[in-house]
Amino acid sequence: MKRIACLTCACLLLAGLSSATNFGSLAAAKDSQTFVGTIGDSMCGAKHMMPGESDKQCTVECIKGGAKYILIGQGGKVYNLTDQKKPAPFAGDKVKVTGTLNGDTIAVESIAPAT
Repeated sequence: MKRIACLTCACLLLAGLSSATNFGSLAAAKDSQTFVGTIGDSMCGAKHMMPGESDKQCTVECIKGGAKYILIGQGGKVYNLTDQKKPAPFAGDKVKVTGTLNGDTIAVESIAPAT
């Protein structure tokens, strides 16, 4: 009988620890951050390739060609953006993106002009 009680307690303890670990991961994933950079496109990245066109014009044309909006952060770090509608008015502009970072992708909550 004691053996069954000990096994049951051990299983419950492991289940509790597993739940606590998952809860901690979820809580950390919900922390928003603010990133400052320029809205660009996935085709050109940090360096625009259309000669004679502004960053905005180049980004808009690349998006029309199937590229995705990205954020080019400090030092040329490129972040993918989950929302592809919010960046549209800011193509080629310096912005502040608020969202949750997961790898190299920002789950966008909001975008505002950077001052």
